[in-house]
Amino acid sequence: MSKKSISLFEATLVLVILLAIMGTGVIISQLSPQTPVLTGIALLMLWARWRHFSWDTIHEGIEEGLKSGLIPIIIFILVGALISTWIAAGVIPSLMVWGFQMVNVHWFIPSIFVVCALVGSAIGSAFTVISTVGIAFFGIGATLGLDTTIVAAAIISGAIFGDKSSPLSQSTNLTAAVTETDLFAHIKNLMWTTVPAFVGSLVLYAIIGHTSRDIPLTKISTTVAILKAHTDVSLRALLPIILIFVCARFKMPAIPTLFLNIAVSIGLIFSHHPHTSFKTIANLIENGFVAHTGNQSIDALLTRGGINSMLSTVALIIMTLTLGGLLMKLGLIQRVMAPLATHLKTPGQLISAVITSGIGVNLFIGEEFLSVILPGKAFKSTFEKSDLSNLALGRALEDGGTVINYLVPWGVAGVFAANTLGVPTLSYLPFCFFSILSPIFSILSSFTGIGLKKKSVTN
Repeated sequence: MSKKSISLFEATLVLVILLAIMGTGVIISQLSPQTPVLTGIALLMLWARWRHFSWDTIHEGIEEGLKSGLIPIIIFILVGALISTWIAAGVIPSLMVWGFQMVNVHWFIPSIFVVCALVGSAIGSAFTVISTVGIAFFGIGATLGLDTTIVAAAIISGAIFGDKSSPLSQSTNLTAAVTETDLFAHIKNLMWTTVPAFVGSLVLYAIIGHTSRDIPLTKISTTVAILKAHTDVSLRALLPIILIFVCARFKMPAIPTLFLNIAVSIGLIFSHHPHTSFKTIANLIENGFVAHTGNQSIDALLTRGGINSMLSTVALIIMTLTLGGLLMKLGLIQRVMAPLATHLKTPGQLISAVITSGIGVNLFIGEEFLSVILPGKAFKSTFEKSDLSNLALGRALEDGGTVINYLVPWGVAGVFAANTLGVPTLSYLPFCFFSILSPIFSILSSFTGIGLKKKSVTN
């Protein structure tokens, strides 16, 4: 058979089979995503050869897919080192101690959602929020005996809101660039769906997260005492935290920011323990921090981090990017998306198609940037022919693209969040309200016309 005659039906069938394999493996059989994704890659390569695609073409697809993920892979490796050095330097234990002293257990869940949203808006990185203050909040919630799946979901939802609303966010800047719109006009237009999704999430977290039971003060005081006795809790722990905000203020990219923060954290370790050997530091960076407080639950919370802890995540990301690169190189994604971009005319249909396409790219490729780029390129000409502004396209791309990646078990963001907090993606998914509500409000806006930016209407 010729590779030039791939029909829409065949392309759709291949994609559905791949999704069924991955979905069945992860959701029904409860396997880790690596094996189902690897199986999908193998079957896709067999199909490509049956369709007479050359090995060179297949290899080019793999290489092109991996190129887009090189920066995230380096970031994940550095985040592993950051977590272990932050714990060893007393940053995360200090945050936990201060949090215990300020926390209101009755409203803990909605509180951490708001705080993570504010921090995310200031620094523009959901990954940074989750892997820093998110870990501290998660530790507090676990110690208080709260449902850790809801705690994780509130942290992730707040981080996503901050990432989406910040002018420093990579995904927000990318969306504005793809749609050729002004960055601040884009962010302003996002608020029509982002604010309702935020308010709705806050209400839901207040309802399901509110508890009338009191946590014994002895439990909190015991935990604080153990943390102070076995970790380096001090005001100096604020230095790495302040550094993140400073780097964000000067728009320093993630990789140099992480390197600088790791270096400062290592400096704090030496200031607390001057006789620490470089071999100990190297082991900390590579294998993570191991707590020996004598308290099993606290040891479990603090024993984490290190480059090796991220290797399974990196392996899955490599496989996911490989699958995405093959799907793009073989033309399957483009073949399915092309009819959507040309046959839908009404605002509701267009916006719904963009959001559906973004969700689809997340499911099949698992990369949040591509969930913006591919539908953005596919639908841009259609929007230019319609009365809808490119700002409307940008908002739909964000609502169906970047926020959804955290809900995909094999998605880059979903894997990162699950690995960092230790809660499976499918476990926190039902409670990640901001990601769920964003596309819903976006579709409602498209059919009602509320907040829908059109060319014929000036600002």
